[in-house]
Amino acid sequence: MKTYQDIYPTDPLLKSSNLNRFTVSELLNFEYFEADPGEMPTQVFDQHHVLVNLNETSHRVENWRNGQHRDFIYHQNDVIVTPAGLESGWRWHAASKVVVVTLEPKKFESFALHEVGVVLSKNQVRDIPKFNDENLTTAARLALEALHNGNIGDDIVFESLARDFLIKLIQKYGDLAGSEAKFSKGFSSIQFKKVLDFIKQNYSQTFGLDELAKEAGISRHHFSRLFKETTGRSPMQFVLEYRVQKAKLLLSKQNVTLSEIAAQCGFSDQAHFSRAFKAEYGRPPKSFRK
Repeated sequence: MKTYQDIYPTDPLLKSSNLNRFTVSELLNFEYFEADPGEMPTQVFDQHHVLVNLNETSHRVENWRNGQHRDFIYHQNDVIVTPAGLESGWRWHAASKVVVVTLEPKKFESFALHEVGVVLSKNQVRDIPKFNDENLTTAARLALEALHNGNIGDDIVFESLARDFLIKLIQKYGDLAGSEAKFSKGFSSIQFKKVLDFIKQNYSQTFGLDELAKEAGISRHHFSRLFKETTGRSPMQFVLEYRVQKAKLLLSKQNVTLSEIAAQCGFSDQAHFSRAFKAEYGRPPKSFRK
């Protein structure tokens, strides 16, 4: 089968496949498209497709879905989900500004179960073809901003925001007990982005879990659990990995000593930096620099 990207009328302006480090890249493709009014032929795909509308101006869209014609107004924050194996075609009557997230169904189901602890509903993404969700759109927008603004070494930030998007999508369709659902939805994308921004701005300084929880505005224990649910790492593991990525960049500068790199990237000393770097890349920074 063709992929969604094969028939879209324009190339994406941004896409996650350009990233060097993105551990959930086998699960999803995250792309941003802008296109003049146009259409896509009816096709069946092996992937799920999630379309998030970022256009502030509402506009008319037509969709042919398993032989049924839908003619509707596409509003900002509207999300449209097309499941794998479902025949679908499109016509849009105004310029599009849309995030397209492509998901491999089996891997999406496995991610939900093994990394989030959620069993997806029987029909997975078939029950709700279109809905308005400002929180999910915010998660997509923040991931897009990270993809647009990210520097080399900041892939971990985009990955974390993309995971945040996935978790919120899973919460839309997953079977969660009432208390679990309430708990897992207690960490908004805006809160999460504030914490990531704090880490990016202060990674060279000494700080701990209390400072990060304060940025999120929730208790230390609650924050630690939600952060790990979102990123797959504890907060301080994330900070350490971010510091190692930043240190790796500095290794290309021969006039900067290892002790200077350690200090600039927030490590307690050169030995701490060397241990963390070797754990991440399999060899010490001195060997890596050579």
